[in-house]
Formats: sequence, C-alpha cells, structure tokens
Amino acid sequence: MTVPPVRSKPRARGLGLDVPGICGPANAITDVPGVLVGYETLVRDAALGGRPVRTGVTAILPRGFDPHPSPVWAGQFTLNGNGEMTGSHWIRDGGHFLGPVLVTNTHSVGIAHHAATRWILSQYAEAFEEHHLWAMPVVAETYDGALNDINGQHLGEAEVLAAIRAARPGPIAEGNVGGGAGMVCYEFKGGTGTASRVIEVDGERFTLGVLVQANHGLRPWLNVLGVPVGRHLDRDRMKDMPAERGSIIAVIATDLPLSPSQLERLARRAGLGIGRGGTPGGNNSGDIFLAFSTANRMDLPQLSGAWRDMRTLNDERLDPVYMAVVEGVDEAVLNALLAAEDAPTAKPAGHVCRALRADELLEVMARYGRAG
Repeated sequence: MTVPPVRSKPRARGLGLDVPGICGPANAITDVPGVLVGYETLVRDAALGGRPVRTGVTAILPRGFDPHPSPVWAGQFTLNGNGEMTGSHWIRDGGHFLGPVLVTNTHSVGIAHHAATRWILSQYAEAFEEHHLWAMPVVAETYDGALNDINGQHLGEAEVLAAIRAARPGPIAEGNVGGGAGMVCYEFKGGTGTASRVIEVDGERFTLGVLVQANHGLRPWLNVLGVPVGRHLDRDRMKDMPAERGSIIAVIATDLPLSPSQLERLARRAGLGIGRGGTPGGNNSGDIFLAFSTANRMDLPQLSGAWRDMRTLNDERLDPVYMAVVEGVDEAVLNALLAAEDAPTAKPAGHVCRALRADELLEVMARYGRAG
C-alpha cells in the first residue's frame, strides 16, 4: 500500500485560479459534518514481464462509524450508462441507502460489494441478527486498464475493509489515491478529486461536498474555467485513445434537508459540472452520479412506524444548491488533475501517462487573461 501526502501539490485555488464559489475549510466532501473518507491504494511496478498494478478503492462513509443503522436519503442519476453503480435501483425507488459508498475499478465491483456487505453485517450486527434485513451496498467503478493490470483483479476483501476502516474527517488526499490510482482524465493522469461549497438559507449555514473519480474525456475537449486548455497542451497524448473509453463517478454529499426527488435533481446537475470541463459524455463513458443528505435522520424503514416526517427545502430555493453542485464537480475534477502524478502505462506498456503541469496550465490561462 502506498498513500501520498494529503497535500503534495497546489490545488486550483492554491494556484490563484479564479474558481467561483465559497468553499468549506478543507474544500472537500468531508466538510459535510459526519462524512468520512478512506483509501486503500495498491501500487506495484511491473516485474518479470508483468504489468504494473495501480489501483485501489475509495470509501465514503455518510454517517461515519455510527453503530446505529441509520440510512441516508439519496438520489441517483446516470448521464451515460456504460458503467456500474450497485444499489442504484433501490435508491431510485426507495430514496435511501445504508452503509458506505465505495468507488473502485471496473473488475473489482464484486469483491468490493462482498466486503461492504461483510462490513455492514459486522457494523450493524445486532439489528441484522434480530431482524430480516438485507444489505445493498453502493459500489461504483471506472476503468483503469490503461495504467493497471485490471484483469489481474489485485484488489481483495482485506484492502476494501482497510479503506473503510481508514475513513477520516478533514483534508483528504487527491490524485493517484484509492480508486483513482490508475485513472486517466482528458488523457492526463486523473484520479480522485474533491471540493465543497457553503450554502446559507434563511440564516442557516449548510455544506455541500463533492468527490469524483475522474477517468473521462479526450485532450482536445478539456476546458478550464472556460479556457480551451486541451487544444494548447496537446503533447504526450495517450497513444491508443482515438475515442473516449473512460468514465466518471461523482458523489455529492450535503447536510441540507432535501427530499429524494430533490437529491436526484442534484445528481443530474453533476452532468452540467463535468460538461463545464468539456466532456459531452462519450458513448464509452459511464457518467454516473449519486447525491445524499445526512439530514432528516431516520431508522431503517423495516424498524419504523407507519408515518414519517421530513423537513425539506422549498424548491424555489434550490438554484444556489444546483450551482454549488455544478461548481463543485467542475473544481473537483480540476483538483484531481492537478494532484495527480505521472504513471507508466500497462496497456500498451512502455509509455507514460503525464500529469497536468501547473506551470503549463497557468501559461495557457494567462494567454486568455485568466491566470491569478
């Protein structure tokens, strides 16, 4: 396991880029009270003719390590469905889920689902032992086969459980970490990115946070704050990517009281967020989004009474929340790109997937009058 420092490179705001919106203290999904994030990252260089291993899993715990089984209200939206997010059918019907959200590579969904089920059964052992309950973990994926020996299925149950147990509040690592270890974004090294926004409603302060696993886009598409950066930084492109074959997972968390239908609408806006970066949502891309709220705490419906009361925001007040999602997703992708480090390719071998260089980005931004 290799986990880089939490902040090893400047983020978008640290570079002086004119990123809109007011962020929380860590500018991360963990700014939402109670939300924790953990990683397990696998990095092994190629040996004896094998391919490099660069993969992992990211764990988001909406209610941390609370021993009481309390679901969170949720909404889900798929912009392009060439990918997987387990549990999404029930989220769309029931409007909630219980347990962690895991994000990994395409061929590790099964083991991550198995491990998440084991964790849920252990974490909420008394309730699951006494009642007829079932676990439906949320596991999402993007394809890391360009930089990782994905067919080797190197991620195991122990690594997934380690990521869950490692979940913490506060600033979190970005780039080549967790499920983002082997991801490619706009033909630069991609990976894990995060951002947050502070929202005020009638004198009450709320937080919305975003975490993305960015593995999407072709270089000419890339826009940064409206600047066509990808057209200018066209060197060292991935040699065998004439068409997009990546994906992006976006997870949106908030403590704002919202209904499942409102949360589904938030999840939709993640598509506008990635669109700001330039992607049209390619045919081979799984652009899959989840939004959840930690407000309106509840017991499992199977263990609850006949009636339920919820506090929800008036739809007429949603526009700033929508904007927070769009801005947050856009910034999270940019933070993933800026945090990433170069990585050798696995298929075809012998090349390097370059990370986005901050100085080169700033040079292009300056040509358009958008550098700090």
